[in-house]
Amino acid sequence: MKNLLKKIIPKGILKFIAGQRYGFFGPYKNWQQVAEKTIGYDYKEILGKVKDALTQVKAGLASYERDSVLFYKNEYRWPLLANLLFIAGQNEQKLDLIDFGGSLGSSYFQHLPYLKHLSSIKWNIVEQPNFVKCGLEYFANDHLNFYETISACLEKETPSLVMFSSSLQYLENPYKILQEVTDKNFRFILFDRTSVTDNNEDFVTLQKVPPQVYDASYPCWFLSEQKLLKFLSSKYNLVADFEAPGGKIKRRNFNGEFKGYLFKRKRDLHA
Repeated sequence: MKNLLKKIIPKGILKFIAGQRYGFFGPYKNWQQVAEKTIGYDYKEILGKVKDALTQVKAGLASYERDSVLFYKNEYRWPLLANLLFIAGQNEQKLDLIDFGGSLGSSYFQHLPYLKHLSSIKWNIVEQPNFVKCGLEYFANDHLNFYETISACLEKETPSLVMFSSSLQYLENPYKILQEVTDKNFRFILFDRTSVTDNNEDFVTLQKVPPQVYDASYPCWFLSEQKLLKFLSSKYNLVADFEAPGGKIKRRNFNGEFKGYLFKRKRDLHA
């Protein structure tokens, strides 16, 4: 039936139909309201798919992985790379960071070709326990390590940067983590592909993932850009903001977009 539909329905209409079934829906009043409507996802299934995909990347059989999907042509997140190299340039060509919610090293493996020349790389991923266990067993090396909490990482490392790559909006209490990060006075905070809105307040959406990636649905925040910038403004200055993959989201009931931001601790602004 699927093959028949592909033959008789124009591609543009098929994409429109798919767009109505997957993506972001809402807004909703609170996180719990959305959580009750979602199916979540099978951690074991996703972990297995990501592990298998990154094993092929590590072996050189694919260029990079995103959400367990393999890509065979080198592509880079140029704004992300520019900010990482900018930070390393201010630290004797050393890159020492926490990648919060960094899976098994997706961004690390994708961008490593442009980072190999640095004098030192310490890429520390903070993730869920099952990802940490898998990462330590199969992917950890002299440059890549895995921890269950920010505090656990700080017991062994001294990162100057915390990076959120499409992870902050999937936390039930994102500002709780941001408070922890600002309290620990990291020199830089980098957001990449964070969903934001020009509304004065945050709102929650229900995100449905296309099944070709994996079968899942879960709550996703669209954070008020104004509120986010204000929250960080007491200790940090905004160095740069940039467009991120995903672009603008326009729905009947809400608008949002994906953006990135680099913040630098105020006392280091001229360093």
